Amino acid sequence: MKDLIFCCLFFLFPILICTSQSQQDIPKGEIKGPYIWKSKIYPGTEREYWIYVPQQYDQNKPACLMVMQDGLPGANWWNLPTALDSLIATQKIPVIIGVLIGHGKVAAENESFPRYNRSFEYDATGDNYSRLLMEEILPEVNKTYNISSDPNDRSIAGASSGAIAAFNVAWEHPDAFRRVMSAIGSYVHLRGGEDIPKLIRVSEPRPIRVFLEDGSNDLNIYAGDWWMANQTMLSALKWSGYEVEHNWGDGGHSGEHAASIISDALTWLWKDYPEPVKTHPENTSRRVDVLIPGEPWKEIPLKNLKADQIAVNQEGEIFFSEEKAVYKLNETGDPVLFAELNSNISGLSFHSDGKLYIGDPENRKLLSINNIGNIAEVISDVEPKFLAVSNKGIYFSEAEANRIGFFNFTDKELQYFDVPGEPGGLAISAEQTFLNVAISDGLFGYSFKIEENGSLNYGQDYIHYYKPYGNPFPLAEGLAVDSDNNVYTATSLGIQVSDQLGRINFIFSNPEDNPTDVKIGGENFNTLYLSANGKIFSRKINAKGVLSWKSPVTPPEPGL
Repeated sequence: MKDLIFCCLFFLFPILICTSQSQQDIPKGEIKGPYIWKSKIYPGTEREYWIYVPQQYDQNKPACLMVMQDGLPGANWWNLPTALDSLIATQKIPVIIGVLIGHGKVAAENESFPRYNRSFEYDATGDNYSRLLMEEILPEVNKTYNISSDPNDRSIAGASSGAIAAFNVAWEHPDAFRRVMSAIGSYVHLRGGEDIPKLIRVSEPRPIRVFLEDGSNDLNIYAGDWWMANQTMLSALKWSGYEVEHNWGDGGHSGEHAASIISDALTWLWKDYPEPVKTHPENTSRRVDVLIPGEPWKEIPLKNLKADQIAVNQEGEIFFSEEKAVYKLNETGDPVLFAELNSNISGLSFHSDGKLYIGDPENRKLLSINNIGNIAEVISDVEPKFLAVSNKGIYFSEAEANRIGFFNFTDKELQYFDVPGEPGGLAISAEQTFLNVAISDGLFGYSFKIEENGSLNYGQDYIHYYKPYGNPFPLAEGLAVDSDNNVYTATSLGIQVSDQLGRINFIFSNPEDNPTDVKIGGENFNTLYLSANGKIFSRKINAKGVLSWKSPVTPPEPGL
């Protein structure tokens, strides 16, 4: 027996020595710091951060990036520096600079505990923490290190609240980060994290690759069940066409399991690099299937003009207001002056007679312009913001008065109908029996029944919008309708598309902040147009727009 043991040790000893030597031969990265950062985005906070610099780093070549929440302690929880050393040395991942950043603290005046900002920064959805990284920390790091600005070269990671922070940064800014490592992620009811899987399902897929880790004995407390929340995240990401992988264990709320699989997780996150991270929406079967995969937003050059509201004529041509003028996009997409006024213009809407109706709130008028540019007054003593024209008359929103006006073409009478807030965009349903109203300071889109004489009745909150974290309202503006009776609403989260029952089924990402108006037009009425920040963008969609002053369109029966 002793001989057998000796023999085994004899043969194993060279292997052990070789293994030990190979580990020692791996170039070890350097941890620099801690450095102190005082934030303006989170006033009064100080935080520590460290920089991991691999030996293979070359100042003349842009390095990839990994941001790790909870600083060096969080990285050590996963044995991350050792894993990076080994993976970079064996070329399983590219050369990566690590930014290991802690949460902020606001010091107390005495020896009491500081105000810990960890949950406030990490658990919250929205854009603040993204801005801390992109506007403060990374520009500072870039002063010393050459880090790639390509989002495909950037990853972000974290555990628990740090995990939801990592995902949220990539979610908010796939233009900056596209690879996410999430361990025991807190996608629960702490500061809105439970809404993330819902948003993943309804939102246009972002090019993000995600690795999820959790254990079946993770937390189950007042805020929710971590294990079930991570299953829900995986399900949402898979269904929505994301590149997602996972590794489940049976542990609790700890870093042990993540540390044991970190090398495999990072290898998967960087597989096929430098091939770009992709989404696969073509694998998702949506009930409201309006997205054309791979069809991007395209900005329409406006030659320094600032677009506000949009109108579509019978041919699908696009007109837009710009202060005191109306412009038309010609066949080459160039803006051409259509009409000028002596005051600023608000709403725009065409009618079957070829006239363009426009709002003139400064002079308290609603005007019409014919096809040769002649201007005529239609109504006075009104303050129209958005317009929608039907064969029965003109509907217009009066924001400050919290009401909708209706001018009847037949009897020339003007009626008003109250709404619960400041009305914005208007859109008549495909079959022309309901009027949809965006309420800019409300949670819901509003719906009226249109009576035979054009008057409005039975108003109610109807469209249930998603709203951005930290804002009480979705900030709804312009509206459009397609032939399936889906309503498109320009909001701060994106163009939210609701079905006939008022449920948001899909959200197109905004190509620019501050959206104003949305319309469906183009030669085949299958192009979505959005005005935002004075710009106009277009993209093809899998839907067809309708005109409320043409013959009604019968949509399919609603799926209840």
